[in-house]
Amino acid sequence: MHQLTVRVPASTSNLGPGFDCLGVALRIYNDVTVTRAPQSQLPSIAGEAADLFFNRTRRVPFSFTLSVRGAVPQARGLGGSVTVRVGVLCALNALTGDRLDRLSIFELCAQLEGHPDNAAPAVFGGFTVVQGQTVQRVDVSKRLSFILLIPSFEVRTSRARKILPLKILRAAAVENCANACAITAAFASRNYGNLRGAFFDHLHQPYREKLIPFLPRVIAAAERAGALGSFLSGSGSTIAAVTLHSSKKIAAAMARAAGDAGDTIITHADNCGARILPVRGSDVRSRVCEELRCPGSAPPN
Repeated sequence: MHQLTVRVPASTSNLGPGFDCLGVALRIYNDVTVTRAPQSQLPSIAGEAADLFFNRTRRVPFSFTLSVRGAVPQARGLGGSVTVRVGVLCALNALTGDRLDRLSIFELCAQLEGHPDNAAPAVFGGFTVVQGQTVQRVDVSKRLSFILLIPSFEVRTSRARKILPLKILRAAAVENCANACAITAAFASRNYGNLRGAFFDHLHQPYREKLIPFLPRVIAAAERAGALGSFLSGSGSTIAAVTLHSSKKIAAAMARAAGDAGDTIITHADNCGARILPVRGSDVRSRVCEELRCPGSAPPN
């Protein structure tokens, strides 16, 4: 094989109080194509992923070109950088003999990102909880819709992290723990109605409002229109809402509250995670695709 294409889902992370540990894969994708080629020049994000992969697997490095096509925007809190890193790691792994399993690919991506909350859903799909290097996941029902308001401006993660406080009050920390646990329980049990009121956060959202001034208005508008809750997706600038009904009504309310400062998308969760697109006539590639196909509801131990 000299070329592979990996389809990687976007992801929404934090879900309000689950800072750096909760995430959901979404049915918005980037297709990352890696092709063996001499004397290629790569963007730094791909070069760093390749260097880490070859160092960790001790495989002989080779040059390749990279093509990324899809609908996942960069610097919008939807895991755009993760789609590239995971795509490169999965493709190189398949091209060099499948030395790494899913968990190892996740660990490499999380190391490159500096935090694991987008890497986990992008690799495993579904709703994910990360504790250190342990990932637990559950499938998400098609009944649950995700409404995304994607503003026209970017928010860089590095900038969004610099404005966070070093300390918060104990009462605020306790409420965050309770809300993050409630979200996890609701996804695990599929009692999605219990998500209502659980997305409130003290760790990062109040401080990132200065980067997205209409954030409180959009969250309030989504919940008044019937959403179970709304939150800043990752470090922004995207604002997400979740609902069991009235998706179009909620999307319209969010757009009005933002002054039509962005686009809205209604989507659902992706339960497969990263997978290699099959190419007709290649038994080896079909086998690789099966190994990277939907992992089902079993946790990635």
